[in-house]
Amino acid sequence: MQLALDCVQREYPNKISHVLQSGEDALTPRELYPAFYGCYDWHSAVHGHWLLVRLLREAGDGELADRATAALDANLTPGNIAGEVAYFQGEGRGSFERPYGLAWLLQLGLELREWDDPRAERWLAALEPLETAVADRYKAWLPNLLYPIRIGTHNQSAFGFALALDWARATGDAGLERLIVDKAREFHIGDRDCPIAYEPSGEDFLSPCLMEADLMRRVMPQAEFANWLGSFLPGIPEDGSADWLEPGRVVDPTDGKLVHLDGVNLSRAWNLEAIARALPQGDPRIAALRASAQRHGEAGIASVTGEDYAGGHWLASFATYYVTGRALDAPEWRAVPSAGEDG
Repeated sequence: MQLALDCVQREYPNKISHVLQSGEDALTPRELYPAFYGCYDWHSAVHGHWLLVRLLREAGDGELADRATAALDANLTPGNIAGEVAYFQGEGRGSFERPYGLAWLLQLGLELREWDDPRAERWLAALEPLETAVADRYKAWLPNLLYPIRIGTHNQSAFGFALALDWARATGDAGLERLIVDKAREFHIGDRDCPIAYEPSGEDFLSPCLMEADLMRRVMPQAEFANWLGSFLPGIPEDGSADWLEPGRVVDPTDGKLVHLDGVNLSRAWNLEAIARALPQGDPRIAALRASAQRHGEAGIASVTGEDYAGGHWLASFATYYVTGRALDAPEWRAVPSAGEDG
């Protein structure tokens, strides 16, 4: 929680993703993004707020909880969120933070919706207009996206689909759910022999192979997923070993790109655990998936020190998503009509 408190209201250093239409658009981060101006960049500020909410739910009261509540009260106001919505509506911003930051914004909304607390109610009431704007962005984007984005950084489509699908199911947005499920199956149902031996790339914080499998366990019934996984990742051992997938290594944690590999260990850990959970009881691959999840999780958690802002502004969110089992709390698979069917 301290790492999130250290950044959600820290405006600088800041890396903005901003299209200028004129000199009048040359504004400070706080002027551009009244709620999510901290944590070095917009998406990190969003999941920094998610981190505070998640830990408030888990940790209860105390001095840090009081400080977290005060920070969220200051940032998640109707006026600030109106400013965020206005930014989204500006010219040339149709692809802003798509899909990574958008996915985390929906995750923040989902966390607030699941928490029965007066604070969550007021923060959600403020956030809802931006939730709507983000869901609309997905609905406009998905029909035009003809190919998956198979990379290990922000633009990856599998991660963006997975978190948005969790939100759509929890909120009952059947239209968005149908779009994501249909697009995921269109992109990935025939995928075979994912080259996981080529991972990680030098700046990955998401695994292209494992994140895709983590998405597909959300859109397939159990038996279908188990069969698909056998073709997609045929090399998963059946002997319970952990060394079939090596964790990423970072030699310079002050390098903002290289430190991504600490994040890939944490995201792999939650992917592996979630994939194992999705398989039928007694599946011989479960033990190796869980052993590798533990190995990656231990490596990733050891990196969350806060010693350098390059990793300190975001790694705690990944660690908390893993340690608190957020991926395992995702709404279960259920049949959903395709976009071409009634219902």
